Amino acid sequence: MIEFLKAILFGIVEGITEWLPISSTGHMILLKEFVSLNVSDEFWEMFLVVIQLGAILAVIILFWNKIWPFVMEKGKLAVKKDTMLMWWKVVIACVPAVIYMVTLEEIMDNLMSGVQKWVVAAALIIVGILFIVIEKWNRNKTAKITNMEHLTYKLALFIGLCQLFAGVFPGTSRSGATIIGALIFGVSRTLAAEFTFILAIPAMIGASGVKLLKFILGGTAVSSQEIWILLIGMAVAFAVSVFVIKFLMDYIRKHDFTVFGWYRIALGAIVLIYFIINP
Repeated sequence: MIEFLKAILFGIVEGITEWLPISSTGHMILLKEFVSLNVSDEFWEMFLVVIQLGAILAVIILFWNKIWPFVMEKGKLAVKKDTMLMWWKVVIACVPAVIYMVTLEEIMDNLMSGVQKWVVAAALIIVGILFIVIEKWNRNKTAKITNMEHLTYKLALFIGLCQLFAGVFPGTSRSGATIIGALIFGVSRTLAAEFTFILAIPAMIGASGVKLLKFILGGTAVSSQEIWILLIGMAVAFAVSVFVIKFLMDYIRKHDFTVFGWYRIALGAIVLIYFIINP
């Protein structure tokens, strides 16, 4: 029962931090410092990624009308052109991540393993500073790109490259990196968040699928308790994500991302102090 309660806690943290630009992976790694699941190291590495499937299901449901490209017209199946064009932009934005996963991901994971906690702390602070600086720079400016049609393929690729930083440096935040990339080029906050959420669908499903496949092929034994921990974590992450996504989309219509920048800096400083005291 204690392990299932821990799974619920991890699901809550995943659901909140996956969509707010404050780094879900960073928070999950930090939470593990204080609340450790009674699972194998191999299962934990898989759990950290695959729990995101619960969060991504919330995006699919909430944005279904925007992402589903087919409609029935006069009894015939038709394709929504604007939706298909959006998906081509998403595909292009995913190319850098696919190349990274195939070529460098395992190498970088090994390099980061010994310094991961320090990277998380540094990334929290650096990206937090970037949010504050960019929002200050954008203040009193009118967004140049406010709808998906005006978001070019070149800009989609650039946002995909920004997403890559989150894969390389834990603590960066996938949503944080892509939103910053979009804001730099004059994309509205609402569109930046929306594109980030939709981009997460193939990115997170792909990453989770690869991680799960590697785990299965690795032949690691899995207990029934571990299976339940994963399922509970995913279910809670889904439920929490629904509320958090709705909150964020409403919040950024009236506010900017500065508060998240200050939160990241404060948390990063606390993390640095903690790990210096407890190396």
